[in-house]
Amino acid sequence: MLSAILFDLDGTLVNTDDLHFQTWQDALRELKIEIDRPFYNQKISGRTNEQIVRDILPQLPFETGLKIAHDKEANFRNLAGKLTATPGLDKILNWVKNNDLKKAVVTNAPRDNAKFMLEALALTETFETVILAEDAPRGKPDPAPYQLALKRLQIEKDRAIVFEDSPSGLRSAKAAGIYTIGVASGHEPEYLLELGADRVIDDFTDRELWQWLETMV
Repeated sequence: MLSAILFDLDGTLVNTDDLHFQTWQDALRELKIEIDRPFYNQKISGRTNEQIVRDILPQLPFETGLKIAHDKEANFRNLAGKLTATPGLDKILNWVKNNDLKKAVVTNAPRDNAKFMLEALALTETFETVILAEDAPRGKPDPAPYQLALKRLQIEKDRAIVFEDSPSGLRSAKAAGIYTIGVASGHEPEYLLELGADRVIDDFTDRELWQWLETMV
């Protein structure tokens, strides 16, 4: 029987991928590095800034790379303006509440970004449990963040569902042994299924999702 739903943040609760892509383009262009969307999807989407810096900026001192990433995130927050929640989010959050399920956000986003997005979406009070990459021994794609969420919520892995949009997030949730639903906000559904998603939706209004959820409580 279902006890909890765990949500990623970027790309799952809100579609921020286009803006993250733009701000990473701007940051890397200063270094005369041009990136396209496939590069972003493979090397950047859903990963921690530490992982990104080590992977795509190995020629720079690590602290210099982190400063670039930090400035990029500040630019993201400055440009984000009014964020719009993923369609159907209110419906699924009400469903979680009405069925007395536990919930958490599990994200690789930096603390300032997570705080900013949850405040912009008016979800700060909704999610009492927020797991950041820095809270766990390792960030996604390691299973540690989702394992920590299960521990804090005091539930078993087979009584939870995860919603994730990125390769690193899907790998993390599946490695933790949790049923994982891919959200195709920035990646093709077929790709998410190849990565191990148990099913894929465009957003939380998906009719088949709701037919299935009603069998879980």
